[in-house]
Amino acid sequence: MTIHRTLHRFAAAAALATALGAASVSGAFAQGAADRPGPAGQVVKAGRQLDDGDWHGDGLSLDAAENRKVDDFLAHAQRAEQSISPEMRAVAQVSHATLIGFDQRLKSADSLKRKVATSLKATPGQTVDGALAKINDSIRYTLEWPDGRYVKGVAAASSMLSSWGNDSVKWSNTWGAGKGYKAINSAWRDLGSGHVFEVQFHTPSSKWAQEVTHKLYEEQRLPSTPAERAKELQEQQDAIFASVPVPEGAERLAAPATRRPVGGPQTLPAAA
Repeated sequence: MTIHRTLHRFAAAAALATALGAASVSGAFAQGAADRPGPAGQVVKAGRQLDDGDWHGDGLSLDAAENRKVDDFLAHAQRAEQSISPEMRAVAQVSHATLIGFDQRLKSADSLKRKVATSLKATPGQTVDGALAKINDSIRYTLEWPDGRYVKGVAAASSMLSSWGNDSVKWSNTWGAGKGYKAINSAWRDLGSGHVFEVQFHTPSSKWAQEVTHKLYEEQRLPSTPAERAKELQEQQDAIFASVPVPEGAERLAAPATRRPVGGPQTLPAAA
C-alpha cells in the first residue's frame, strides 16, 4: 500500500511538472541516480550597475551607498568561504553525503542585490544593514543522502559543524509540515570570520522537488507578482512537494545546542 501511494504521488508530480514545463523527472526518485537536473534556471535577468554606482534590475534598485555595502558584504563572504569550504568537504566525507552544487556555493552579486532590494521594498524604512543582517545564504551548501541514511547523516553532519565551533543560528525542519517545502534548511555562524552560511540537508527526492519548483518560487517572491498569482504558484509548489517521501524519523531531527550566544546582525571588518 505504501509503495502504491508513493508511486501515485510520483506520477502526479511528474504530470504536474510536465504541465509546468519543468525539467524531466525520469529517474528522479531513484536513490543515487547518476543523472540529476542541472542548476535551476532564473526567471529574472541580470541587473545593471550604472556609472553613478547605482544598481537596477527587474524594477528594483539600490543607490550607490547601498550598492557599496552589498559589495563589501560579498567580499567578506568570499574571504570567509575559503575556510568554510574545506570544513564542508570534510563533513560530507565523514557523514557519507554527496555535496551538491558546490560550484554555486557563493551567491552571485546580482542575486544578492536583488534579494536585498526586494527586502528594502517590502519593508519601508529598513536599512541596507538590516536587510544584510537577514541574509543567511551568501555562502550556501547542500548535503544529500539516500532516504535510508538521511537521519543518521544529518545528525552526524550537524554534530560535526557544532563541534568545530560553528553556532547554529537557524534550523528549519519542514519534513513534518502538512504541505510545502520538504527538507532541513540550517544556518551557521562561522567561528573564524563570524559570517553566516547556509547548509541544506536533502534527499534525492526533496532536492529534485526544490529544483523543479525553483522558477515558481522565484516568480512568487517578486514584489510585482499579484497576490492571486502568488497563491497559484504556491499551490503548484505544494503539489510537487507532496510527492516527496519523508525519511523515517526526519521530522524529529533538531539542531545541536548552540555553543556561543547569538546576538544581533553579523558585522563586517573594517576595510583594509
